[in-house]
Amino acid sequence: MEEQHESINDELIEALHISRPVYEEVQHIVGHMPTIDELSTLLAMWEGSGRQQGLLAWLKGQHHAVETNDYIYDGDGSQHREIREPRIKDCLDIARKLWGKRNATPEPDAPAAAPNAPSFTHSGHSLYLVGNISTEFLDSEYARQYLHLVDEPISLGNDDDDRDYHLMILSALQENGTTIATCEVEQGGIFGSLLRCSLPHRLGFDILSCREIRIDAFLFGEEKGRFIACMKEEDEEFFLQKLSEAAINCCFLGHTTKGRILVDGMDFGPSTDYQI
Repeated sequence: MEEQHESINDELIEALHISRPVYEEVQHIVGHMPTIDELSTLLAMWEGSGRQQGLLAWLKGQHHAVETNDYIYDGDGSQHREIREPRIKDCLDIARKLWGKRNATPEPDAPAAAPNAPSFTHSGHSLYLVGNISTEFLDSEYARQYLHLVDEPISLGNDDDDRDYHLMILSALQENGTTIATCEVEQGGIFGSLLRCSLPHRLGFDILSCREIRIDAFLFGEEKGRFIACMKEEDEEFFLQKLSEAAINCCFLGHTTKGRILVDGMDFGPSTDYQI
């Protein structure tokens, strides 16, 4: 493996159609000198995102703190029980069970947003998760309603200082027009929070999950102190620069759409099929 690392030179990097700064950013993300396979995987992920932002900006948006969990607790907290990680199509069923409309009668008008509630207004805007990616889903609506872990074996910690610091930086970025909307990740995790912001204007979202953790933790985990920021593509570089200066983790999620919901390329249907 070490020889494979050392064999990557400028000629090979050029053959992948990337620059030395991009290669060094990949090295920073993966924590070691990346192999050809790792570079190819990251480039394929960028291609899969539609190349709707520059490669270097997209790579910088992948930097985040992740700690994996090998198991979760059983409902009474006294035993360990493995819960199979769902596949992406299983997450579609989960989302429909939790937030699918209970009747087939379509609503004549778009659902009204609560006063001053953040919402996405146009398709094609970029979405970022600000804060660490959640690796837990125990204390969540998904765990209670879908997995029936009603005893809530743990309660996720909440560092109010971190939350307030994130909110202060994000409020300043919204005041100066860098971001269009900012919402806190709350009930339903990333998926539920994106739904709440999308429904008022009948928009949707197209996002990519993080391969390093369970997909149900990524989509439905409700760890506190995290935010979703929405902005125009041309404002991404300034946004990333300011979060880097503030030493705040962030992760590129995807883009708003004209109404459909996609996760890792799978079509979850129109947002109007859901209610939250």
